[in-house]
Amino acid sequence: MTSNATTPEAYIATLPEDRKAPIKKLRATILENLPEGFEEQMNYGMLGYVVPHERYPDGYHCDPKQPLPFMNVASQKNHIALYHMGLYSDPELLAWFKNAYAEQVTTKLDMGKSCIRFKNPKHIPYELIGELTTKMTANDWIERYEKAVKR
Repeated sequence: MTSNATTPEAYIATLPEDRKAPIKKLRATILENLPEGFEEQMNYGMLGYVVPHERYPDGYHCDPKQPLPFMNVASQKNHIALYHMGLYSDPELLAWFKNAYAEQVTTKLDMGKSCIRFKNPKHIPYELIGELTTKMTANDWIERYEKAVKR
């Protein structure tokens, strides 16, 4: 579910009451741990954490007007979603995350290629998400992205 909100605060204000607190906490966790070079902005109707055009002028290959996306957070119909392109592109990071999740969280990991789904907000491992956020710098992401896209 995408939003027409133009700021993260406006996005959060439109959420159902039971989603506001977990999304706010997830946002705060990401912002506390976000490496230099990434920027928060609304991206594809979700909270987005991107490499801005000032740092990466080429933008996203699918739509160069868009900054290079890295992470997104969204309130979907049946879950809260965290999209992390580093997990999709880095097998070692994915393995680390799956192992750390299994060690720290009692519920089963519900995940797609880059999407982690939290059906119960009470089970969001904020500390683990904070650690995940620190694992890839903007330069690391740009390098990995260019290897995959600009062959």
